[in-house]
Amino acid sequence: MIGYLVRRIIGAAVVLLALSAIVYGLFYAGPSDPALLACGKGCTPDRLAVVKASMGLDKPLVDQYLSFLHAIILGHDYSSGPTVQHCPAPCLGYSFATDQPVTTILSTALPVSASLALGAMALSLLLGVGAGLVTVLSRRRWLDHGLNAVVLVGYATPVFLVALVLLIVFCADLQWLPFPTYVPLTQDPAGWAQNLLLPWIALALIQAAAYARMTRAQTLETLGEDHVRTARAYGLPERRVITGHVLRGALTPLVTMAAIDLAGIMTSAVLTETMFGLPGIGQALVSAVGSTDLPVIVGVTLTAGAVYVLANACADILYAAIDPRVELA
Repeated sequence: MIGYLVRRIIGAAVVLLALSAIVYGLFYAGPSDPALLACGKGCTPDRLAVVKASMGLDKPLVDQYLSFLHAIILGHDYSSGPTVQHCPAPCLGYSFATDQPVTTILSTALPVSASLALGAMALSLLLGVGAGLVTVLSRRRWLDHGLNAVVLVGYATPVFLVALVLLIVFCADLQWLPFPTYVPLTQDPAGWAQNLLLPWIALALIQAAAYARMTRAQTLETLGEDHVRTARAYGLPERRVITGHVLRGALTPLVTMAAIDLAGIMTSAVLTETMFGLPGIGQALVSAVGSTDLPVIVGVTLTAGAVYVLANACADILYAAIDPRVELA
């Protein structure tokens, strides 16, 4: 297991290094001039030269990329005339629009997106796996057909429509919940959950529908395997057959899917964050794209990539832990 973990960490580091090179090349070697964007309106040639020198953009592209990596690992000093500004590691530069460190913007937005993603994932797994198992245990009965119809409706409904309906019904008409605003978990746990409840439901419905369909398909397939028939032949109660022999095999593929979905939810919940006014990394990315704020765009892209890589590594490790038949190759 230790050797496998080391290989996975090295592989993840290589992927992140390649991703950083691609992202840096795409944004900093493109047609737009980062120094001109950073210099802003009314930029003079002398001021542009100073900005280029302070950002290291007057050097060859390879040297610029190596300085970019150096800043992430060890930090970077930005000099503007007699003034030197130190950006501590991991340094991703300063926002062109707000002049804030990119890491400060990300560290403010990440807890919001993580709260949204983790809550929505937990709710979707609870609803999806539960609904999938109920449809299997009530096969060809009205409950099976009814839940399958609900799952299809949930799968086909866009998240912005669900969000709009939830806001109108529960916030505007019934006034059971406040319009969502982010409250840190450490500050007020009850307020944190109350304000994120509707965004969780909006995001969880589509994922729950997908998990319900996968759980049903995997469970039905596992029910037909030899070890399940053997367990029944030994006279084990059906509840023990399901929980001890069927669920482990049926839910193993769900681990990989859930880990990847968690990263996807966290980095692409732009619509949900926009609809509910949550200041997550999706909102930060939309704002950065609107103002061509390259350091923030690069920072969000690299963060999203890192989340995907880490989620995949965790999924592989959990996959092997749940199912001993999986070899740690």
